[in-house]
Amino acid sequence: MSVEVRAVTDPACAWSWASEPKLRRLMWEFGDRLDWRWVMGGMVREVGPGQRARYGRVWPNVAVESGMPFDPRLWAEGGIESSYPPCQAVVAASEQGARAGELMLRRIREGLMFGRRRLDRISELIALARELEGEGIDPARFEVDLRSDEVLEDFADGLEEARRIPEQAIAEDATGCTGPIERVTFPSLTFVGADGTRRGVYGWQPYELYAEAAAAAGAGDPGPPAPDALAVIDRFGPAATREVEEVTRRPRPEVEAELWRLACEGVLEPVTAMTGNLWKRV
Repeated sequence: MSVEVRAVTDPACAWSWASEPKLRRLMWEFGDRLDWRWVMGGMVREVGPGQRARYGRVWPNVAVESGMPFDPRLWAEGGIESSYPPCQAVVAASEQGARAGELMLRRIREGLMFGRRRLDRISELIALARELEGEGIDPARFEVDLRSDEVLEDFADGLEEARRIPEQAIAEDATGCTGPIERVTFPSLTFVGADGTRRGVYGWQPYELYAEAAAAAGAGDPGPPAPDALAVIDRFGPAATREVEEVTRRPRPEVEAELWRLACEGVLEPVTAMTGNLWKRV
């Protein structure tokens, strides 16, 4: 029986984007023994001028610490006004299945953190859904769901879950705020075993804590063996250098050499942002 993973996050959270390499490694090593549920916690209802300036300063620091590619010029160009519409877009896409929700979450993150796209407007989110039509999202259904009361109610449930702070998170000072309301920090993962026991990992943490929590919840030992770089991209789609490094468990110079070799052979194409690359199939 699989272990449920309740991942409380927000598409606009820099530390959640920074944690993607670890989550992709979890997905590779535990496979279908983990059943992912993405909970949209609502990082910020309204982004004011002070917050825009702060995010513009924070993103370069997160890029350095995590090795993930960011383009903080988004905030110099105005940024987004709220993270709530992107959250609602993930909830709406999830109406078409867990894979569709995960795909929408990933593409919004790429668009915000890497592509400097203002994905906080309904029109922009619908346009993104149209881009993803060939990858498993029905854009017409997405638009209907995005405007529905049911999606608003489901998003409200996610906000409420994020605000139910476990004692462990309080003890670890793993909390943040959406306006005046306290919530768990992002990302926060709770591994729920078949017997109902819950094991939480809160905030920016090493991979080993995630793997230990998954195993303790009943997911077993990690496996299969580490893949090569191309297998990572074939499994997950566009991947940052740091993600390939984490999933393959190989040194960055080796990974970069392999990625550039594949690019020279016409197999991969690098897409460059301010602090790094995403690699995708040609």
